[in-house]
Amino acid sequence: MADDSFELWDLRVEVVAPEGAKLWCGAVVGDHFTLEGEMLRLPPGQGISIYSLASVLPLLAAKQRVTNANDWMSTDADIACPDPNCPSRLRIMRTGKRVFRHAETTAVPLESKE
Repeated sequence: MADDSFELWDLRVEVVAPEGAKLWCGAVVGDHFTLEGEMLRLPPGQGISIYSLASVLPLLAAKQRVTNANDWMSTDADIACPDPNCPSRLRIMRTGKRVFRHAETTAVPLESKE
């Protein structure tokens, strides 16, 4: 069987804001969650606004993929809070790579390349 492995970045998404800023989204600077493969993990007792999560969610799968160094997805990391009055940002950081196998992540077989 051919190697069916692929890599994804683990991510840490953390709340950042200017010092002393009033945050309207219920977040606290330093609040975070991690993404390991498809599993989003929050530290015990910590939450995240569904609106803040919605603003960053569409970018996470792309940020997990290996990208060219010149691609903006490789360099841009801060996502604005969706509340225009809130100065917070969610910073997406790549923390380490994890190896997955196609056969362990889907029932759809790889096509033969013969």
